Amino acid sequence: MQPKETRRDILLFGVNHKTAPVEVRERLALTNRERPVRYVYDNLPSCQEVVFLSTCNRVEIIAASSQPQRARQEILDFWLKISALEPSVIEKSSYDFSGVSAIRHVFRVASSLDSMVVGEPQILGQLKDAYRLALEEGCSGQLLNKLMHKAFSVAKKIRTETRIASQAVSISYAAVELAKKIFGELSGKKAMLIGAGEMAELAAQHLKTNGIEELVVANRTLERAVDLARSLDGKAISLEELDDALIETDIVISSTGAPGVIIEKDRVKKIMRPRRHRLLFFIDIAVPRDIDPGVNDIDNVYLFDIDELKEVVEENKAERQKEAIKAERIIEAEVIKFQSWLRSLDVVPIIKGLQEKAESIRKRELARTMKSLKHLDEKDKKAIEKLTSSLVGKILHDPIIFLKKGAETENREEILFMISKLFSLNGLGQTVSLEDYMETKGKAGRKSVNSKDAQA
Repeated sequence: MQPKETRRDILLFGVNHKTAPVEVRERLALTNRERPVRYVYDNLPSCQEVVFLSTCNRVEIIAASSQPQRARQEILDFWLKISALEPSVIEKSSYDFSGVSAIRHVFRVASSLDSMVVGEPQILGQLKDAYRLALEEGCSGQLLNKLMHKAFSVAKKIRTETRIASQAVSISYAAVELAKKIFGELSGKKAMLIGAGEMAELAAQHLKTNGIEELVVANRTLERAVDLARSLDGKAISLEELDDALIETDIVISSTGAPGVIIEKDRVKKIMRPRRHRLLFFIDIAVPRDIDPGVNDIDNVYLFDIDELKEVVEENKAERQKEAIKAERIIEAEVIKFQSWLRSLDVVPIIKGLQEKAESIRKRELARTMKSLKHLDEKDKKAIEKLTSSLVGKILHDPIIFLKKGAETENREEILFMISKLFSLNGLGQTVSLEDYMETKGKAGRKSVNSKDAQA
């Protein structure tokens, strides 16, 4: 019989936006490596499986190892080598999880509960990409495959059963969400950017995502308007063409650096008649403001400035935090389920070992008996074969049930150890160590029952 591999533990070593500044994170990101996960894997000989996650806000090594203490030291040494940082910096900036804590952390990351913006969807896609690369490089196996797939399903469950991602928590996104509330659907609508600031550009990207039909960019510097319009598949105009463009526009996002108001109330009043008083929505995210607050007094004209958008964002952040509490409860339930699956990995080789040993004994003894029963016909031989097989199954039934239930108890290591020793299953029950057993009994003991010990 081939000895089974020692049980692997799940480890996670990482830094993120909460624990490390960008100058530390960028030293660990391996952005200069064409195959970063393979590079990490090759430098961690004690890790049998590795997934490497690197984003602008976090760098994490997720690993499975049968030698967790040695693996931790290898990961630390590896990070010191690639970053050239002082050990004290790595120690202060990093976090180190194992077992249940590592599982919980991966689930929280996938569900965006550990993100800078709780509920943002990008991290799930980034984690999926990291896992795909690990698969392609042959760096992920049974344990991390199961962990990653469970993390993806947990994230989906949280998005389905909570409203954690339903509230806008950025100024640009909030502006577009308000536009959707006013117009219902944005498909078929026309939008205009006045100025070419970063927040206006982000809002324009959200508008495009939500089906805006046409986008116009107006800017004091026409060249900049042309460049931005090209990147957004829109049209560029000068500020002198503003009035004509306003007649055709439904949504205006203004973010110039002008020292004062550039769109007065009277100017908007004049364009409403040729517009046939269609709804006009202004979003003023400039400081100082670009648009006269008095335009809000005009029928069918809506104006929101940056302070009003910030209020919306803060309210939405509070709502997301409430939903995060529900999400944490879902994660805890899923962590318990995953733990149960992990425990079953310890039991399976011992159950299989019991069945294989009993079957081997049955066949050997049956063959020996059949030599003295040569007078039996095939029907009788088959009846005896069936009888012995049934006896073995019935004898093993209770021990197997006991093992499965024992995997969920606190003294599981003792149970598994004793069963493997009672039935001489050395080489099959390799997930159980003498260390675990002795610690359970309150005694000292450091020697592992594994294939090397069996050979010694």
